[in-house]
Amino acid sequence: MQRFVDISMSIENGVPSDPPGYEFQVDYIGHADTVPMLQKRYDGLKAEELIGGEAFALESVRLSSHNGTHVDAPWHYGSRMADGTPSRTIDQMPLDWFFRPGVKLDFRSRPDGYIVTPDDIDRELSRVGYVVQPYDIVVVNTAAGARFGTPAFPQSGCGIGRDATLHLTAMGVRVVGTDAWSWDAPFRFVAERYARDRDASIIWEGHKAGLEVEYCQIEKLRHLDQLPPHGFRIACFPVKIHAASAGWTRAVAIFEE
Repeated sequence: MQRFVDISMSIENGVPSDPPGYEFQVDYIGHADTVPMLQKRYDGLKAEELIGGEAFALESVRLSSHNGTHVDAPWHYGSRMADGTPSRTIDQMPLDWFFRPGVKLDFRSRPDGYIVTPDDIDRELSRVGYVVQPYDIVVVNTAAGARFGTPAFPQSGCGIGRDATLHLTAMGVRVVGTDAWSWDAPFRFVAERYARDRDASIIWEGHKAGLEVEYCQIEKLRHLDQLPPHGFRIACFPVKIHAASAGWTRAVAIFEE
């Protein structure tokens, strides 16, 4: 029997999922509110002629391509790859990357702001007894997952550093994901390190690794604690937004029970 686990967040008003300045808004338009729209299309139409006096419901959504559970494309990380070629946008990415076997790395014990290293990845893979295969989708369960829906969420969880990201891409991984707000460490921890060391290379270091080896990342995943370490598949096809840096996804994990 197959089990499907929705590992995406809902686009829902009033549930904190982004820091101030990044909010989205869903406006709900009710069945009775849209009767005038139908009346403009059908001359002489009266509300009482419609079943229940209703037309239809619809919603108006104001959000960026990086609100909600979404897939980042290399274009998000920079306009050109390290070799000078233009970075690809979300509508240019190969669809076969987004339906693959999944692997979960459990880093919930790592403190907020911690930078995951290649050794951390190798130890976790050894613990769960799995050898990563090319094009596996690797998702990271962090401490941020349990804080989703609270103001603390965007500044929670560990980040995946440049070296760890390149370690995964060297294994042939092309799609990764996290239940944190960002693949990188939360802004406040990076800002503290930058203020101390004045080293700009640490800013967005996991993202920027995607300019060296092309990969996509999923951010703001949900319910990764419900997944086994491996033995499942992930479907995470991004919405096709022309020339965009990201596309929303209804990411789903599928496995046999």
